[in-house]
Amino acid sequence: MKETRLGEFEEVVLLLVGILDKAAYAFRIAEEFETQTGRSVSIGAVHSTLSRLEGKGFLSSEMGDPSAVRGGRRKRIYTITAYGQKALTQSRDLRISLWEQYPPFATGQLKFG
Repeated sequence: MKETRLGEFEEVVLLLVGILDKAAYAFRIAEEFETQTGRSVSIGAVHSTLSRLEGKGFLSSEMGDPSAVRGGRRKRIYTITAYGQKALTQSRDLRISLWEQYPPFATGQLKFG
């Protein structure tokens, strides 16, 4: 059976692919990561993570149309697979389960400020 667990960075990248939909290519994913998290990321880290997620079967990719802005070069567009959706669901469910077991959160005693 294939690995279905996601690391934090993998999970965020996978979610960003879903959010960006047809605009989910490496550079745009890196930009959105920085916008959403306030953390910087190298394009190399994004490329290697996308490749790893595709290797695990969580993503598929295809080459987009040539772009004049990119000097006629094409972008590799990523899409979440059904297997990737399953991995995201399992990751979300695990986190929710853990938060619900955390006593201050579960009993409503968690205070902010």
